[in-house]
Amino acid sequence: MRGGGVGGGVGRGGARAGGGARGSGVGGGGARAGGGRTGITAVSRGTGTGAGRVFPPLPGHPDPHAPFAASWWGNAWIGALEGTSLDAGRLARGRAYAREGHVDTITVAPGRIVAYVHGSRPRPYRAEIRMRTLTPEDWNNFLDAVATEPAHIAALLDKDMPHALADAAEHSGVQLLPGPGDLVPSCTCPDHGRPCKHAAALTYQTARLLDADPFVLLLLRGGDEQALLDELAQRNAHRAAREQAATSDGASTARLPGTLARDTLSTTYRPPLPPPFPPPAHPGEPPLLPSVPGAPDPTSLEFLATDTASRAHAYLATGADPFPAADPWRDAVRLAASHPGLTGRRSFSRQFADLAEAVGHTPADLARAAAAWRQGGEEGLAVLESPWDPPAGPFDRARGALVAADLPRMTIHHNHLTNPSGSLQLRYGRDARWYPYRSEPGRDDWWPEGEADADPVGALSTAIGP
Repeated sequence: MRGGGVGGGVGRGGARAGGGARGSGVGGGGARAGGGRTGITAVSRGTGTGAGRVFPPLPGHPDPHAPFAASWWGNAWIGALEGTSLDAGRLARGRAYAREGHVDTITVAPGRIVAYVHGSRPRPYRAEIRMRTLTPEDWNNFLDAVATEPAHIAALLDKDMPHALADAAEHSGVQLLPGPGDLVPSCTCPDHGRPCKHAAALTYQTARLLDADPFVLLLLRGGDEQALLDELAQRNAHRAAREQAATSDGASTARLPGTLARDTLSTTYRPPLPPPFPPPAHPGEPPLLPSVPGAPDPTSLEFLATDTASRAHAYLATGADPFPAADPWRDAVRLAASHPGLTGRRSFSRQFADLAEAVGHTPADLARAAAAWRQGGEEGLAVLESPWDPPAGPFDRARGALVAADLPRMTIHHNHLTNPSGSLQLRYGRDARWYPYRSEPGRDDWWPEGEADADPVGALSTAIGP
């Protein structure tokens, strides 16, 4: 982000993040993209604290009588939540939020699950569920228990977790599924319930992820899917080799044909590099960052990383930065408009207020400007801040079109058309589009409302609503 004043306005602090020890060869690296029988997919990424997977928002769950989990391990996950909660009302509201699709992108990493959950207020809350990760000794015992039974490996590859696998792990001293009290919820909302409705909604939606892929549970316990499968393959191969050696009666093993690596690499010829991969369709998600005392707030860093990823994606796609000379105010407006946790109108997060203060504006000014930016980028902000006198032709045609559509006759002031009650306004931009605004009658407190449109009737219709 450009402008030191803007970056300096990001707050510090933050809640303690979950986590724990991970075994050698189990944590770390990039997890494979999930799949599973329900079609849920994930984007994998490596982080400094282990492997993480990002799941796009799940669709609503419209049937109020259908269970959230179809698998026994998904139901065990829900049981761990419901066995701890003392407030059935919060659980019911959390189920309703989950069924209505209020849970945004879900990030799963060792020891924790994080998502923004949309409630009744304009900005969403950041909900988090923490759970203890397994120790290296736990992972060693678990892998031994799985590798001794080929059916267990086959079940995991088929995205299944039979009771026999969980029982084998438990007999080796490893508890995979959480029990009552093992899930530790937190949320940025003012409700101190454990869990609040936002954390409960996140927990219910996570059960659907577990249904599709039990490796989500293993990731929460600190295990990376590819590393686990590689380790299981090695242990299985070693076990098979020992069994073959025991039955071969000392017979020598024939060497397989092949070429020594040094012979292959000794040539001076190097084939040309393959062409680069095309840029992805969308920017990547920010990494999961730990909370460290005295360090910046992870949510603030996530929002800055989101902007960095967007700009890097623009460079890959177009070869140019779309905002090469943004001053601190425009840069702050652009950032506020792009981050779901910072936008608002009458209620603002601490990060939003800090960002506004860093550029010398009030949170309300920044919220209004961010709404204008979402309408039309830099041109939308110019329409908010800079009245001008356009040629008469567009206004005459616009007023005629509004009258023909039985919409209110509007007065002209600069590039503004305003209805008689002072509650609706169209502003004409230099890009020949009309930008709708609303205000409380008589207050002259105009806010961007709806999408810009080359057709004045269409623009005004979005502001009026259905």
